[in-house]
Amino acid sequence: MTRRLAVVAEKVGVSEATVSRVLNGKPGVSEATREAVLTALDVLGYERPTRLRGERARLVGLVVPELQNPIFPALAEVIGGALAQQGLTAVLCTSSTGLASEAAYVDLLLQQQVSGVIFAGGQYTEADAQHDHYRLLLQRKLPTVLVNAAVEGLGHPQVACDDGAAVEQAFGHLTALGHERIGLLLGPPDHVPSQRKLAGFAAASARVGRAVDPELIDNAMFSLESGQASMMRLLEHGVTGVICASDPLALGAIRAARRRGLHVPRDVSIIGYDDSMLMTCVDPALTTIRQPIEAMGKAAVDLLVHQVEGSKVRTAELLYEPELVVRSSTAPVTVPT
Repeated sequence: MTRRLAVVAEKVGVSEATVSRVLNGKPGVSEATREAVLTALDVLGYERPTRLRGERARLVGLVVPELQNPIFPALAEVIGGALAQQGLTAVLCTSSTGLASEAAYVDLLLQQQVSGVIFAGGQYTEADAQHDHYRLLLQRKLPTVLVNAAVEGLGHPQVACDDGAAVEQAFGHLTALGHERIGLLLGPPDHVPSQRKLAGFAAASARVGRAVDPELIDNAMFSLESGQASMMRLLEHGVTGVICASDPLALGAIRAARRRGLHVPRDVSIIGYDDSMLMTCVDPALTTIRQPIEAMGKAAVDLLVHQVEGSKVRTAELLYEPELVVRSSTAPVTVPT
């Protein structure tokens, strides 16, 4: 703080006491000097105090990794609506491949003097990705919330669904249907939510006295095409049931099964994750794990608003319970005759 006062004072040609009066909203400073100090803050890259940001302070960055997976538009809708109820406006930033990076969006949002940032999925879930822009937000003390499981040590409040519990529910459902050759189709190996799902799979397997067979586990990118390719490999190892880390992966798995001449669910049962839009309309209707995105999105906004208002919030993760939604893509295992 002392360093900032000195740098701004030198830039404007006033005393540190004058800069301090401007930052704290104290009287005794001309309007011209006040504007000069605020302009210097912007030019030097310092964060304005929230009460001095004007109308731009009503903006909140909402960063999502993509819009092709229906769960992200749905989550953005929940968060945007909750922000609007608080008099805040979401600025949607999509960091899909080929578009602006997360770090570039963070720089842009800082320039726009937003009140805070909510990330709904992103590089913080990837252990091998760059995380410097999250640390920059922490250094700038800009209110920030992460939705989904994050790598350790980032220091921001987090809201997530219990990935381990989700897989345990799915595993229990398939086991109850008589399946023993249960596969697991995850995201990339460095993806923290996928790592948690794998831990849940191992715990569920141990409870029924089974060892985890590495041949029944495959990693994929989060796309229908990648899910199809991974499912082809799992089918070679005789899986009769597969738990997928997203609904698009599950749709890819169904396509792979059909390409092999198999029927879902008579020959192989498939479970998705998210319960994203239209999963009741696909054929067969997808059995999946529902994330409580309504509750998670509103919690993320509450955490952000508390920070914007100057309250301290805990950085411990808020973990929400998933729900198994049984539809038509799972059935009792077929016993060969």
